[in-house]
Formats: sequence, structure tokens, C-alpha cells
Amino acid sequence: MVLNNRGTVLACTPAVEELLGVGVRELIGRPFAELLAEPGGGLLPSGGPALLLHRGGRPVEVRLEVLPLNGGSEAQCLVRAVPLTTAADREQDDALVRALFRQTDIGLVLYDADLRIVRTNQQPDVVGLVAGTRAGPGGVTLDEVLVAADAEAVGQRLRRVAETGKPVTNEVFRTRRRRAPEQERVVSLSALRLEDLEGRGTGVAVVFSDITDREQAERGLALLRGAEKLLLGSLDIVRTAEGLAGVLVPEYADLAAVDLAEAALVGEEPADYSLGAPLRRVAVAARNGVWPAELLPVGASLRVREPEKEFVYRRTALAVPDLSELRVALADEIEGRRRVLPDAAKSLLLMPLRARGLLLGAVVLWRGDDRLRFDQSDAELGARIGSRAAISLDNARRYAREHRTAEALQRSLLPQAVVRVSAADTAGSYVPAGSMTGIGGTWFDVIPLSSCRVAFVVGDVAGHGVEAAAAMGRLRTAVQTLSDMDLPPEELLTHLDDLVIRLSAAEATVPGSNRGQGTVLGSTCVYAVYDPVTAVCTIASAGHPPPVLSVPGQPGAGFAAVRPGPPLGVGGLPFEPRELAMEPGAMLAFCTGKLLAHDEDGTNRRLRQLREQVDAAVEEDRSPAETGRTVLRHLLPEAPDHDVALLMARLHVLPPESTATWEFPADPEAVGRAREMVTAQLSAWQLPDLSFTTELIASELVTNSIRYAGGPVGLRLIKDRVLICEVSDPSQTQPRLRRARLTDEGGRGLFLIAQLSQRWGSRYTHHGKTIWTEQPLPTD
Repeated sequence: MVLNNRGTVLACTPAVEELLGVGVRELIGRPFAELLAEPGGGLLPSGGPALLLHRGGRPVEVRLEVLPLNGGSEAQCLVRAVPLTTAADREQDDALVRALFRQTDIGLVLYDADLRIVRTNQQPDVVGLVAGTRAGPGGVTLDEVLVAADAEAVGQRLRRVAETGKPVTNEVFRTRRRRAPEQERVVSLSALRLEDLEGRGTGVAVVFSDITDREQAERGLALLRGAEKLLLGSLDIVRTAEGLAGVLVPEYADLAAVDLAEAALVGEEPADYSLGAPLRRVAVAARNGVWPAELLPVGASLRVREPEKEFVYRRTALAVPDLSELRVALADEIEGRRRVLPDAAKSLLLMPLRARGLLLGAVVLWRGDDRLRFDQSDAELGARIGSRAAISLDNARRYAREHRTAEALQRSLLPQAVVRVSAADTAGSYVPAGSMTGIGGTWFDVIPLSSCRVAFVVGDVAGHGVEAAAAMGRLRTAVQTLSDMDLPPEELLTHLDDLVIRLSAAEATVPGSNRGQGTVLGSTCVYAVYDPVTAVCTIASAGHPPPVLSVPGQPGAGFAAVRPGPPLGVGGLPFEPRELAMEPGAMLAFCTGKLLAHDEDGTNRRLRQLREQVDAAVEEDRSPAETGRTVLRHLLPEAPDHDVALLMARLHVLPPESTATWEFPADPEAVGRAREMVTAQLSAWQLPDLSFTTELIASELVTNSIRYAGGPVGLRLIKDRVLICEVSDPSQTQPRLRRARLTDEGGRGLFLIAQLSQRWGSRYTHHGKTIWTEQPLPTD
């Protein structure tokens, strides 16, 4: 509306009829004050919220915008009345646009109709402009920002959006900027067409995010999974190497060669190739299917005679982004060039194959000009792939040797080297003796227990040879069986001590036996149970050295304060347990005494090295597997006289929010409260799918405890890789699963629990017993 100096309406747009129900002709000549629902103030309105009166008598909320007119005519001001809701929407639109352009985490670029960058919220160098310049009305084209091929791909997609009006959502592009073509970035791009009021296209708005790190992590993980899946399929060392090369090419490299120590190919433990040990090229792969003639072919033998000159074959993963220096170093070395220098290669990556302290060989990868050069991130991924591949290759090497030597039985009785459970990450290492006379009954074990707990075991059987290995198998099986009963460490060792006495007595009565003492008599064992909920580790020892303990933030690793009891088979003396409070990230190193056994100076030196390596592992956050390999490399520079075992364990603590605990009196009404507590807790954990079964399990167990054991009754839920439900009571009577008859009124509770849970069981405690169940968490 146009008003004169007396507030009279001189002109008005037709929209007034939609707003107030009044025609334009009716309004012209009337004072503006008559339109107000609450008259007052001066002749001319002021800006801001106001109430206008609709012809029907109802008030209309509007926002008034007053613009003075100074043209010298009768018109005094221009008044714009906007419905209050419309005004609020416009303010929100403006706020959104301001917010988008003020932040930089979410990239925003506006293109005009010719796909020139006219505005962005990014710094100039991010979009490829020279620092200090800005995109403006003239704009810059994609060709000025990205390399030609990438600019064409992105531009083609944006032109389709501009032409069709169909938006693009989260489309992934690989881009390289003109100013840094060697750096590839992966972006997730969304685009929509900009239009004027008549619906004509005026440009394209693009929102993008840099997902390079995430995409590289996903590709690396996919490559790792592919390698693991393929490498687990064969125990033939050559076939495993061929599979590894096939996984890496063409996904990760243009050329790949797998060089293994010749000793490993026949099942022996190889020497370090960097010291001249012979290698053999057992597998190759080429992106185009043709192996370069200038490189050594499959089956060729090679030696690294001058590692200080030919720096490729190192003991750690190595990325060489530029091969110029290496080409100069090997200019006069024909054999050296044939090992590592194809003509078309521009960068190289070495992946050492190290497993259980042994350097089995190496994988050498090459990339040409049309791919990004290897860098440090590739070296880190290569180290992870190499470690997994090395485990598979070493398994194959060990399998070949197991068919020919007495070591077969000993190795077959050992558990897997790396075990990861909620309570701890562990890595066990077994190093056989250099001769058959030194092979004995050393073993280690990691045993998952109920309620997220885990048991660590290291033992040593007296004697040598196959008989000692068989005895070790019997003791390890006995420990596994006794641990399934969830016995405390001191009670388990007491039962094991009784078993050793009986076995040694039986061995002494075997006709023709001249052993005098059975191989199990005098065996040693340390048994530890760690609870990640309470962060308490209980340790007991039967003549075995206690573990070395290192705690984050505390100087100096040392033996855990555990007093070893007598060796197994002595009988009559107790085994004293020791409870130790642990911190997250603490590391335990369990080893056999033979790892430290040496002359007096040598023993002290090995103990000092072991403490130093465990402390360094905690400070540098090394993995248990890496720490174990480092310890063995320092303590055992050569094959030992006796076999040794080393078990490294990094401890974890479950967060407090992963557990919930209640205690109820021996009152039947407590059952209902227990069900309510369980339902509420599972709702808080966002596990509604398990509410019904868990409520039923808890109800049955709490009811049984109140009915047969009395109070107090404890109930605990633990959310881990599985959902654990525990009920504790003061009774020492273990539950027994039976099949109820049709006429029985009860007796079906445990049968029902067994059907609803994945696993269930019970264990004695100092104050009674605990019944536990496990249910798998629902998959996404």
C-alpha cells in the first residue's frame, strides 16, 4: 500500500483481497488506521508486528515493513504487510542461508547457468583457487579447478541436474585439483537446480563433504576382509602366496611379487632375508596379465646381498613414492634391478611377511603413472595385510613341517595365537627348541569364561619329547574342563594337583616303564582369572613364575605380587590366590621360566629386557602380538635350548553403563520389581527385542532363588557382545536340568531357560552361587 502524509491509502496491490477480504477500489481513499484491529498511534504506521482487521471481523497477524518515499510526490511511504507465518518462514530461510555460508565443515558451492563458481563458503584454496582470490560474478569454471577428466565427470553430472531439474544425492566422485594433481580426494556430492520465480533455471547449488579418509578406511577394510577370506582357504604355502598376489592386483597395485624364504617353503624356520638368507619368487600378478620381462619370474631364486644399498627389502613395511633414488643406486646392479625395478613403475611398497617372530619373506607391490603413488597410509595398510598374510603363510609352513617331525603333536595342542575377547586382547607365542631333545610340554591358553571373564594359563610339563607333548595335552584339556566349572584359581590348581598325582601314579605302574617319575609330575602352571566388570585379576601359581605387570601411568613393570605354590604333584600344600586391581590398558606378560633361564647375568638381562619391552608396549600402545614378537626377538636372538611360551594380554574394562545390578529380598513381590527393572534397563540399552525373553529368564531365576535359596537375591545384566543375565543367591545347591512329566506342576523353569538362551550355566561364589545366561544381541 502507498500512503500519503495523512495515512490515506493511495494505491494497493490486489493481494489485499486475499489478506483482508477487501477489494482494491474499496481500500483506496480510506485511512490506514481503519484497517487496524486496535486503532491507536499516529496517522502513519510503524514497522513491526501488527493486527489488521479482516472484513469478516477476525484479526489478522502481520508484520509491517515501512519504506519512506522521498520522491517529492504526494506519496509519503510504502507499507508492506506480510502474514506473520510467512514472515517467520522467510526469516528462517535467511537464517539457514547465513548459517550455511558461515560454516565450512559442509561444503557449499553456487554455480550460475554456465556452471561457473559464483559463490562458496570454502577458502579459495579448497576449491582450487589461488589464495587471496574470490569467486565472483565472472566466476571460474570447473576446468580451472579440477584436472580435465575429473572436471568433465563432475560437470556432466551438474549439467544434467541443470537441464532436468532432478537432484543428485550423495553421489561419490574422485577428484584431483589442478594445483595438486597428485592428491586424490573423494567427495560425496549432492546438487539441485536453482530457479527464478518463473521456474527458469538460474544455476546449480552443490553441497559436498570430503570423505577421503572414510573411503580409504572402507577400501582398506574390504581389502583386509578379502585377503583374510582367501588366505584362510588353503594350507598350501605356494597356493596361499598366489591367492595373496591375486587379491592385491589390480585392486591395490599394478604388479605384485611374493618372495618367500626357501626354508619356509619346506616347513623350516627361515633366517632373516636382510642378512642374505635365500628367497624364492613363488607368486606374481600383473594388472594387464603380462609379467614384465625385466623382472625376475616365478621360481627365480634371489638374495639381498647389500641391504644398506638396496634399501627395499627391510624388516618393516616401506613405501617408496619415488623410485629415482633407487634407480640411481642400482644403476650398475643388473640383478638388483631385476628384483625390484620394472620399467613402468613409479612407486613401490614393501610388505614384510612376519609371523610369530619369524620373517618369512616379503610382498613387493608396484604402481604405474596412472595411479596415485604409495604413501605412508599405504605402508600402514600394507603392514596390516602383511601381518594377516604372514599368519596364513606361516600356518601353511607349520602344516608342512607337522607331517615330518615330532613337533606336529606339540603344535597341534596349542591354541590360536591371537585371541580377542571383551576382557582382553591377547597374543600367544610358542618357540620350539632348536633340537628334538629340547621339545617339551610348554603351553599357553586363553579361555573365555562366563560373564565376560577370561582365564589366562601358561604351563610347563617336565620332560621332553613326544611324551611330554602328550602330557601337556592332557593337562591343557584338564584345565579347559575345570575352567568350565568356573572354579577360583586356587581351587582349580588344587584339582589339577590331584589329577597329576593320580596320573603320575598310573604312569609308574605301566609295564616296562623306566621313567621313575611320570612326565606330568613336577609340572608348573599359573592360572589367572580377569573380570572386566570389576577390573580385578585373581592369580594363583603352582611353581610357575608370576606374570610381569605394567600399568599405564605407573613407572616400572615388575612381577605381579603372587607367591607361587609348589609344583603340581607335590600335594599337601595350599595354593595362595592374590587379587589385583587393574587399570584399563594394563598389560600382563605370562612366560615360562625357560624364557628367562640362563646364567645369572643372562637371567637378569633377560628379565630387564622383558620389563622394558612390556613398559614400552604400554607407553606406545603396541598390540600384544607386536609386543610378543619384540620380546622374543630381544630375548631369543637364536633358537633356544628348550621350547618356551609367551602370552601377552592387554586388559580392558567394561564401561559402567554396560552393567546394571540390583538386590532383592526373599519376597515374592520382588519378582515383579525384577521384571520391571529388566524391562527398563533393556529399553535404556535400546534392546527392546530382548525384553520378553530376558524378563522371562530373570523372572524364572529370581523366583527359584526366592523359593529354594532365600535372600538376598542379586540380579545383574551385562551388555557386551552378548546380553548376560545373572542371578545370585546364598545357596550352594547347583541347579539341575530335568524333563518334567505331564502331571508335574513345576520343574520346567530351567528347561525353558535353556531353550531361550544361547548358553547358560552356574558357578560357585564365596557367598553362594550364580546362575548365568547368554543371549545373542539382535543384528541391525
